Amino acid sequence: MDIKRNLEDVLKKIEIAEKKSISGEKVELIAVTKTHGIDIIKEAIELGVTDIGENKVQEFTTKYEKLGNDVNFHMIGTLQSNKVKYIYDKAKLIHSLDRMSLAKEIERKAQASNIIVNCLVQVNISNEESKGGVSFSETEKFIESLLDFKNLKIVGLMGIAKNTDDLSEIRDSFRRLYNLKEKIKKQNIEELEMKYLSMGMSSDFEMAIEEGSNMVRIGSSIFGKRDY
Repeated sequence: MDIKRNLEDVLKKIEIAEKKSISGEKVELIAVTKTHGIDIIKEAIELGVTDIGENKVQEFTTKYEKLGNDVNFHMIGTLQSNKVKYIYDKAKLIHSLDRMSLAKEIERKAQASNIIVNCLVQVNISNEESKGGVSFSETEKFIESLLDFKNLKIVGLMGIAKNTDDLSEIRDSFRRLYNLKEKIKKQNIEELEMKYLSMGMSSDFEMAIEEGSNMVRIGSSIFGKRDY
């Protein structure tokens, strides 16, 4: 596995897609390291990777113990409320906030530690029950319900595209999420910072960037197929 060549290829594709982006923003790469070992991750860090994403809390905490001082950790997978205590003070960003019970637990833990926890609201852009996320129609109402939280800060939105060969459907879902983010951003709500739009993975990140993503979560295109 030539991680160096893969990473260079991904970064080049990001650069090309940025030039076509409707937002014109620089894109932040989150290297998704789930199931991959410490040595491989260290190699990626040495090659310039600054942010990694983990789906499972147990993997997150195990890797954080060894690499927490070397790289920023992102929690990108479904997060159970009873697991918040393990990662809330370690994650640079939680990408998967999608329900009030989770928000309340993050706020409670953050308040007790007197810290601010940055989160993205996950929106179900695929309309698939198997994927988490708040529906498009409920997203603004959900965000409004979080504005009184003092230690949980919403800094953007996250979405996962539908697993389909219909590229126009994928592109449309990305565009809709970008438009929603921009709509909320234009309201200039003091408690919000619509800074990040996290969408795009190995199979669709170029399209996601073209449609306004400024944060992509890429695993297999860098590290190869996962070790299950």
